[in-house]
Amino acid sequence: MKASHRKKARELALQALYSYLMSGNDMKQVELHIATTNDMAKVDVAYFQDILQGIAKDPDAIDKAYKAYLGRLPEELDPIEKSIMRLATFELVHRIDTPFKVVINEAIELAKTFGAEESHKFINGALDKAVKTLRKDERA
Repeated sequence: MKASHRKKARELALQALYSYLMSGNDMKQVELHIATTNDMAKVDVAYFQDILQGIAKDPDAIDKAYKAYLGRLPEELDPIEKSIMRLATFELVHRIDTPFKVVINEAIELAKTFGAEESHKFINGALDKAVKTLRKDERA
């Protein structure tokens, strides 16, 4: 699968996670809506589904994994920042096939595209701290 297909999977996953947070709908409904309203031909669909299903299974565990690196509570994050942190943290913890530098870079790019003006700096700082614990073997 091409890297650009994973990039698109992350973009759509971010949109789904945001929708999930804002609507309170079931993740399966949100996933279905995103999949049927977008061209999925150039999307790593399995990656997209893995992210969404993995986060939906236990969002509190994902939030707990990054909470210590924020400098504020997860509840204080805006929905885009929270969605990006969940996405990146899920990848850092559960998708070790993706190098941590790629995870962080992609999260920063998502924050630049979809987040508030300076949110990419916040995301970068939090993930730089988190990766030291979540991927300590890879950083060694």
